[in-house]
Amino acid sequence: MGSTSGESMQGSEGREERIVVSVRVRPLNDKELAKNDVSEWECSNDTTIIYRSNVPASDRSLYPTAYSFDRVFRTDCPTHKVYEEAAKEVALSVLSGINSSIFAYGQTSSGKTYTMSGITEYAVTDIFNHIENHKEREYVLKFSALEIYNESVRDLLSTDTTPLRLLDDPERGTVVEKLTEETVLDLNHFEELISFCETQRQIGETSLNEASSRSHQILRLTIESSACESMVNGKSSSLAASVNFVDLAGSERASQTNSAGTRLKEGCHINRSLLTLGTVIRKLRLASKGCIQYFLLV
Repeated sequence: MGSTSGESMQGSEGREERIVVSVRVRPLNDKELAKNDVSEWECSNDTTIIYRSNVPASDRSLYPTAYSFDRVFRTDCPTHKVYEEAAKEVALSVLSGINSSIFAYGQTSSGKTYTMSGITEYAVTDIFNHIENHKEREYVLKFSALEIYNESVRDLLSTDTTPLRLLDDPERGTVVEKLTEETVLDLNHFEELISFCETQRQIGETSLNEASSRSHQILRLTIESSACESMVNGKSSSLAASVNFVDLAGSERASQTNSAGTRLKEGCHINRSLLTLGTVIRKLRLASKGCIQYFLLV
């Protein structure tokens, strides 16, 4: 799982950004337990996981077995703890006018959608609790949702499946043309919108997952706020920022998923876009001054 916020790391355009990488290890599911499978990953501490390699002893020196991250969560760790320790600060930074993104990345059937659904729910609940406790500011929440399926962008708040165009805006950067944006009334309204999005998303069965997400999903919550006192005095004291909750489709190997036809085509598009995303993230991490080809992601 990755998260980014507009602070801490100096970017190539003078903006400060920070990238945090956390790992959540999924417990074995019922099918795996029935086959007496054993987990190949072991959490040695809160920042390191160890891979129990099946390669011959003579070749093990060629493969690293220990990997370090900002945070590692064990198989018995509840989603709420993952949210509190890895995502909460990033998600709630939107209330301070800081743009941020939280996304789940990993192999198909690794629990990304399960984790992101929980994190999104906890984050939005905390946001509404914050609004309730800060009556001195006026808040407007706007929500949009899209999926990237076979390199086409679709609006998840619309029943129209026509692909949407990406446009370059000189002020806002890349925007999605005609993407629906709903004003969120309350927490119940947000949950209704999320439920509708779930019915629209592309889901398919593979040999590794009976309900595999075949698209990348991006949920965006934009929060605009202004001090009530400034509205009366005519002085400007407003904030505006967005938080993105991104559930990426899982990386996969055709040999493992036994994919063919449509599923194979989906897998090729998924893997190619994830490869490009990895390239973009590495360049951001290194604060690269070169051209970052965001458009290749779709």
